Amino acid sequence: MVYLGAIALVMAFSPSTYNRHNRLTTSRYIYTSTWQVLPWFTVLAALVSLVLIRVVVVTSQSYGLSRYALEMVVRVLVLELIPLTAAMFVALRAGLAFNAGDALALAAAATPDRSRQAQNRLRQDLVPQVIANAFAVLSLAMVSSVIVLVLAYMSVYGLSPWGVGDYTRTVGRIFNPAVTIGFVLKTVFFGLSVAVIPTAAILESHRYGRTSSSTVQPGAVRLLFVLLLIEAGSLAVKYI
Repeated sequence: MVYLGAIALVMAFSPSTYNRHNRLTTSRYIYTSTWQVLPWFTVLAALVSLVLIRVVVVTSQSYGLSRYALEMVVRVLVLELIPLTAAMFVALRAGLAFNAGDALALAAAATPDRSRQAQNRLRQDLVPQVIANAFAVLSLAMVSSVIVLVLAYMSVYGLSPWGVGDYTRTVGRIFNPAVTIGFVLKTVFFGLSVAVIPTAAILESHRYGRTSSSTVQPGAVRLLFVLLLIEAGSLAVKYI
């Protein structure tokens, strides 16, 4: 899994990968995995977030802790739940639905006479998928986070512009450089995991001739474990 991810990253940064065919394939994957789902995913995330924001604000006001409501919303929703939700959504729609099958079976071959064909398969099928899924997770997480920040302001301060100063200070205090870098890195790792792990599981089954009677897509449990591990590591670094 790690080896396949390293190969995908090296090829993604190789200029020879980006010929006309691969650029068109990558743009098609990005359009399918991001642009087609971005509007309604953002609306759904906004509706769910609005309910959670309202619950947090009302509860904190009832206990006299209203000054902590905004910080709690930003830390829980924007920093933790939205990136994880975006990663799982992309995994269900794109990553786990991606069936490498015959297209990537050749890449599992270890014979020298097929190495060039395997590299071409990886460039044509794997690298565009890695780029598209990583871009999808980043885009869905970032756009939804901005929408949630706007909704959080409106829930706490309404339409009044007089809360902008306090709001920006609170959000700026949360998003210090270390937290911001960690947020971006966590989202990038989510995207890479979603792109690489299901494909690695399919290639592994081709290489070793494994068959499974389960209807679960190969790598689903492994992907869920890695996503939760990344999230737990992020929480440990920030709060322990």
